[in-house]
Amino acid sequence: MSPVLEVRGLEKHFVLHNIDGRMVAGLRGVDLDVSAGEHVVLAGSSGAGKTSLLKCVHRTYLPSAGTLALRLGDGTTVDLASIGEREVVALRGRELGYVSQFLQAPPRRGPFDIVVRAATDRGMDRDAAHDAAAVALRRLNIDEAMWDVYATVLSGGERQRVNLAAGTVSPPRLLLLDEPVSALDPANRSAALELIDELAGHGVAVLSVFHDLEAIERLATRVVLMRHGEVVDAGPPERILPELTGVAR
Repeated sequence: MSPVLEVRGLEKHFVLHNIDGRMVAGLRGVDLDVSAGEHVVLAGSSGAGKTSLLKCVHRTYLPSAGTLALRLGDGTTVDLASIGEREVVALRGRELGYVSQFLQAPPRRGPFDIVVRAATDRGMDRDAAHDAAAVALRRLNIDEAMWDVYATVLSGGERQRVNLAAGTVSPPRLLLLDEPVSALDPANRSAALELIDELAGHGVAVLSVFHDLEAIERLATRVVLMRHGEVVDAGPPERILPELTGVAR
């Protein structure tokens, strides 16, 4: 079976306009695959290019070179690096999802509405979306009394859990996770990791960034080690994790 995501020769250059216009390389010829039911974790020190890679796949960043082949549910393949912005927007949700560290919620919307909207955007009918949203919020320990308050008044940890609930309810074929549990206390972190761990069983392809070695060991089917915008090694957690000793996190 073909991978859900095939990255080939990916490069991203940034122009430092506020200094002297110099160009720096954020990604240098990255190759990687992510298959259905696989959780690939990007690891390495700060500045290695991990988040830049996620943002290129999500098309928050426009790649400078290379291809990002996403295999869709109907069996066709699109190159996320070259299609138009309108096509990318249409793919986000059902085919491609992104959970960042921070919740960027529209004003005057509560957690329940945010998660329901995410589910309906992925094709669930309204009643099913209501049920799925309630399950997700309860699993992530969001107090029901907070479901209809504006998300802007939630704590950082509550916002992060709402973000994760919205990203995983009726999950897309490819889910990108960027430090999704960084603000959580141990109990809520455990609930979140359990939810993420179940994605593989639903056939979701997951590409993530975690700095927590325990989370990587628990979740990853494969770890991709990056340095200076390049992939320097890849393999099972038990082989790659020892290489992370001493890496700045």
